Amino acid sequence: MDEVMQGAVDLMLVGMGFVFSFLVILVFVTMLMSRIAGRIAPPEPMRPPGGGSSGGADPMQDPKLKAVISEAVARHRARRRQ
Repeated sequence: MDEVMQGAVDLMLVGMGFVFSFLVILVFVTMLMSRIAGRIAPPEPMRPPGGGSSGGADPMQDPKLKAVISEAVARHRARRRQ
């Protein structure tokens, strides 16, 4: 019985060592691919500060949009009350 347990422990250690080695290699290959992709990929275009849309105006400041959204909310609430 002692030989069977020793064989099981050996097999477990070999398996865990293989998995650990594979994961270490995977981490290094992923880091290498990330560096290569960073060099190949074009740089991101510069964006204006504030992250606004290309129009420059904040769409939530549009009075027409506010009116449409307010009307939609009012109709939804009225429909839920019935």
